[in-house]
Amino acid sequence: PIGAGYDGTVEFIKGLPTSVTPEVFGLHDNADITKDQQETNLMLDSLLLTLSAGGGGGAGGADSESLLNDIATDIFNKMPKEFDVETVQRKYPVRYEESMNTVLLQELIRFNKLIKVIRTSLQELQKAIKGLVVMSSDLEDVAKALETGKVPGMWAGKSYPSLKPLGSYVNDLLARLKFLQDWIDVGQPSVFWISGFFFTHAFLTGGLQ
Repeated sequence: PIGAGYDGTVEFIKGLPTSVTPEVFGLHDNADITKDQQETNLMLDSLLLTLSAGGGGGAGGADSESLLNDIATDIFNKMPKEFDVETVQRKYPVRYEESMNTVLLQELIRFNKLIKVIRTSLQELQKAIKGLVVMSSDLEDVAKALETGKVPGMWAGKSYPSLKPLGSYVNDLLARLKFLQDWIDVGQPSVFWISGFFFTHAFLTGGLQ
């Protein structure tokens, strides 16, 4: 404050709140919630990275690689191969009278991209663990994510929105793929799993048509 002098200025500073409200920066009160969530996620991510880095060398490193290989192998074996879109298209042709066929084909194409990324990255990671290929930065990110139980960023970039950890994410993905496979094998379901679609808006638009 003007004219307060040194002591007055110090006392004024001491009287300021230690934490300011978002309103000071022109933000909504909910910005405080977002800040707290981000700080919590950063702290937990840092703790997970610390735990995963505690294996060290020697036998501990070998055990870590063995565990990582087991995780990658388990997910890879559970993950089905890509859908045969051409065969499905012959069985469910795109027609104006049946808009759900278009929805099905679009879903298969989107999920195929995700399946391809997951299977390819896991295959390459298994080779890298055995020393058959170079461990690239992308594969290192996948390895760290698998060790900490998180969905790798490479997968998330091709995936539907999800906040689930790795185990729950894989189970959810397998359930979605089974839903589509049953649709292909048995026929259009009488009840649709709306949240199981990759792009729900396409299903809602198809339903309106």
